Amino acid sequence: MEETKIKNLAAAAKRIKTAIGAGENIIVYGDTDLDGVCAAIMIGEMIKNAGGKTAAYYFPDREKEGYGITKTALEKLARLAPALLVAVDLGIGNFEEVKLARQAGFSVIIVDHHEILGGVPEADIVIDPKQPGDDYPFKFLAASGLVFKLAEEFFGADFCGNLRQSFAEMAALATIADMMPRQDDNIEIINEGLAALKRSFRPGLRAFFDTDAFFENDSRNFKSRLNKIIAVLNVRDIRNGLPAAFELLTTDSLEKSKKLIREFLEINKLRREKINVAVAEIETQIDKSAPLIFCGRRDWDLNLLGTIASILAINHNKPVFVYKILNGQVQGAARSIDGVDSVALMKKCSELLITFGGHPKASGFRAKTENLEEFKECLTKNLDKS
Repeated sequence: MEETKIKNLAAAAKRIKTAIGAGENIIVYGDTDLDGVCAAIMIGEMIKNAGGKTAAYYFPDREKEGYGITKTALEKLARLAPALLVAVDLGIGNFEEVKLARQAGFSVIIVDHHEILGGVPEADIVIDPKQPGDDYPFKFLAASGLVFKLAEEFFGADFCGNLRQSFAEMAALATIADMMPRQDDNIEIINEGLAALKRSFRPGLRAFFDTDAFFENDSRNFKSRLNKIIAVLNVRDIRNGLPAAFELLTTDSLEKSKKLIREFLEINKLRREKINVAVAEIETQIDKSAPLIFCGRRDWDLNLLGTIASILAINHNKPVFVYKILNGQVQGAARSIDGVDSVALMKKCSELLITFGGHPKASGFRAKTENLEEFKECLTKNLDKS
C-alpha cells in the first residue's frame, strides 16, 4: 500500500527543481519568528545543495508592513520578476496578495501550517495539511516540519548524513519554539533533531555551548540550555533586512557567532524588562471578572505582544488579546487556553477585522481602531456562547 503523503509535496519539489534547472530567480519569503526563519534557511539550503541559487530572502517587518505576503514586499521584489516565490510559515490567508503576485509575474508556492480561513489562495502550489483534500493524518507540523518533509521528497535517498542532520536540528528547534504538539511526526522530528543539535556543525549553534556567559547561573542541563537557545533565537529584530536569528544561523564564523550571541543576550535582557513592565501594568488594569483580557497601548513593542499575551493567558487561564495602536489601526496578538480556539473565535467577528489567522492557541489580528470596542464585545459575546 502506497504511503500517504502531504498534498502537493511532490509537485512543490518538482517545481523547485525545474526552477533551479532553468536558472529562474528564486525568492524565499518567510516570517520573522524562529519557525519562519528556520524554514526559510532550509529552503535556501535545499536550493544551494541542488546547485541552485537564491535570488533574495525577504522577511516582512511586522511593524512597518504587517504580517504575511505584503504589497510593500511585492513592490520591492518586482525587479526580480519573473521569479518563483516560495513563501514559508505565512501566506495561507493572503488571497489578494497572491493574486497580485501572480499578476506581477511571480509563480507562488506556499508552505504554511496555519488554519484555513474559507479556502486557500490561488497560488501555483499550496502545502498545508489543513487544506481541503489533504489526507495526511497528522495536521500539526510546524512550517519547518513541513519543509523537512519537503526536503525528504526533494532529495530522496540522498537526504542522509550531514545534510539530513542539518535540516533535522532546524526543524526540531522550530517545532519546539512554535509550541507544536509533541505527538506523532513531531516526536520523530524532535528526537532526531535534538540528537543532531548536540553535534551540530553550524557555528551559530555550536557557539551557544562555547559561550560562557550564555550559561551563567544556569543548571547546565540540556533542556535548560535548549530553552535558553530558543529564547535567544526568537529575537525578531530586523537587521539589514534580515531577522537576527537568520544572521546567526547562517554565518560560517564561530567568533562572529559568539559575538552575535552576546549581543542577543543583551537584547533579550531588555526585552524581558519591557515584558515585565507591560505585564505588571496590565495586571493593575484588567477586569478579573471578564471572560477575556483585551487591551492595548501605542508604545508597546509589537514583537513582544505574543510573549505578553502568553504570560497573561497562563496567569489568568483565559483568552488574551493585546495590541499595539498604530495610525488608525491596531495590530495584535492573541493567546488562548484549552477549549477555546482563538482563530475560530475571531472568525465569528471577521467583519470587524482587516486580517487575522494563526493557530487555535496562538494567533494574530489587524483591525481599524474605530472597530476595537465592537470587536471586544463580539469576542466576549461569542466566548460566552462557547
